Amino acid sequence: MAESIQAIPNLAPPRESRVRRQAAVPSAREWLKHSVLFLLTFATTTFAGIVIAAPDINAPEPKLSGILSYILYVPDYYLRIVGALLSFAIAHPIVLSQGLAFAVSLLTILMAHEMGHYLACRYYGVDATLPFFIPAPPLFLAGTFGAFIKMKSPIPSRRALFDIGLAGPLAGFVMLLPIALVGILTLQVAPTPATASVIIFNDPLLFRIIAGVTGRNLLDAVPNPYYMAAWIGLLVTSLNLMPVGQLDGGHGTFAAFGPRAHKLLGRLAFVVMAAIALLGYVWHGSPSGFLYTILLAIMLKVRHPAPEEMEPLGSARIIVAIITLIVFALSFWPFPITLT
Repeated sequence: MAESIQAIPNLAPPRESRVRRQAAVPSAREWLKHSVLFLLTFATTTFAGIVIAAPDINAPEPKLSGILSYILYVPDYYLRIVGALLSFAIAHPIVLSQGLAFAVSLLTILMAHEMGHYLACRYYGVDATLPFFIPAPPLFLAGTFGAFIKMKSPIPSRRALFDIGLAGPLAGFVMLLPIALVGILTLQVAPTPATASVIIFNDPLLFRIIAGVTGRNLLDAVPNPYYMAAWIGLLVTSLNLMPVGQLDGGHGTFAAFGPRAHKLLGRLAFVVMAAIALLGYVWHGSPSGFLYTILLAIMLKVRHPAPEEMEPLGSARIIVAIITLIVFALSFWPFPITLT
């Protein structure tokens, strides 16, 4: 996902005297810290998968018998719901297995994305952290706030910036493809139409193409763990490929077109997404687009330093840029959620 890049020194050694440096090796303490975060995220995403797979669980509401009970009502009820879901999953191993399937699928996509960045950093001798996986509280989102790496040394060249920025979303997309295929091939039709208010996950172009080729019906299908992991992976990919700030798409735009175009395209993307967020709320009842817009507004404020060299990208990277645009088109859907 988005990476932090330190400011670039004003003076750089001449090109011919520069030698590709070796990136620092993570210490045992760093391995431990990142491993703990990964395991916590595995636990929270497994719980998110349980929520997806389990039927509606009714937990007993706390009794209100004093001021303290009123103050603790929300956290008490929250813990009761979490406990009820865990008990149900333990009693129904099929639900637990679906939770694990969701966690493994989603974290495989996120890991491929971040390792694409990390390995590209090591190739170019850029110091970078191991991937930070961020767990989310149970019942919140997909069980994770995502993952990122942080670069701790300057980017040596335009080609390095391009490769590091786009290696993540492209690697994640490649890993996502078989998960999306399995998810769509194993979709089951809902037995009866829902009568209550529901969330509809609208299908991005990749899903529509796979469904058309395989003859699957997406309209009345019930999302399964593989489908949801791939759906979230495509949402993350499309967000990261926005040509804004230090998002992955921002890195690629800066490397391909330079700082002026990077700034203009970033502002244009923000305006377009703000309009889409408003239309999404009016047409689909979903306020989720405003979160997208707020994130892009924040990223617009983050300065993108130039690499030490701005050499030509070459024809091979131009082809990669075109492939990346196709990946974005397959991943992005202007109104991902409908509330009914």
